Amino acid sequence: MSFADILGLGQTALELALFNSLTVLALFLSYSMLNVCDLSTDGCYAFGAAVGAMVALAGHPLLSIPAAMLAGVASGFFTALLQTRMGINSLLAGIIVNTGLYSINIAVMGGAALQNMFKTPTVFTMVKDALKGTALAPYSALLIGLAAVAAVIVFLCMFLRTRLGMAIRATGNNPDMVRSSSINPVFTTTVGLMISNAFTALSGCLLAQSQKSVTADIGSGMVTVALASLLIGNAFFARRSIPVRAVGTVLGTFIFRLVYTIALRFHLPAFMLKLVSSVIVILAIFVPYMQGQMPTIRRRMGWSKGAVREVK
Repeated sequence: MSFADILGLGQTALELALFNSLTVLALFLSYSMLNVCDLSTDGCYAFGAAVGAMVALAGHPLLSIPAAMLAGVASGFFTALLQTRMGINSLLAGIIVNTGLYSINIAVMGGAALQNMFKTPTVFTMVKDALKGTALAPYSALLIGLAAVAAVIVFLCMFLRTRLGMAIRATGNNPDMVRSSSINPVFTTTVGLMISNAFTALSGCLLAQSQKSVTADIGSGMVTVALASLLIGNAFFARRSIPVRAVGTVLGTFIFRLVYTIALRFHLPAFMLKLVSSVIVILAIFVPYMQGQMPTIRRRMGWSKGAVREVK
């Protein structure tokens, strides 16, 4: 493998990581801050991709971004509604929304399971045309990904320091204390999930436009990928400040995507990639757990050795 091939693999992995890290940042808000495991991620990702694609196909590439995010807001609102107003468990609410969105996504795409955008102007073609003739032209997709991720990280860092953001964090830590403080946890949960799903939909929209196609199952397995990336980032930056942790999620996404890219480069069958995702999730959870258990294990081993000496 030549150096140029390595650079190409790195750029591909970084582009995919930047687009998918928006979903990971969404989970950072809902899972890490709000303490809600939102399983509607797969459907919301595809929902944002479908809405963004159809708006772009209608001739409005710039409007596709806010339209996709509004679709994510609607998805988050309905998920929160099931949890907070209808008494449905958060995991079950996510599954219900995820299942329903599959049909909605196909309906949005005009009854088709696939939409191509090869001849459709998108945000990526607009930026590429604007940079035509410059040294940055080959990196237009990378620049869009960097701009989107930077904007989301800055927003999260600023938002989580506001009164509402701190209320969302408090809801995730101790909802009973939040109620006693005259803060409505229903409102904070709803706002948190709406913002989180907006980022997820944005992620799907950007990926679909970069690939110039969207399918009904484009978000399949995304919740596993995002969770694995989040856990990898937490393994390095779990006890740091919010900005560092947010950047850590992007790093975790890049590591995950790099493993994926290398696996494909060495001709791993595509059907094995979901197994790779599962193994990475297991390792991302198990390794920090074992690190936390090592003092206890060493202490027990020391006690056992001491007991053996006393017996002798």
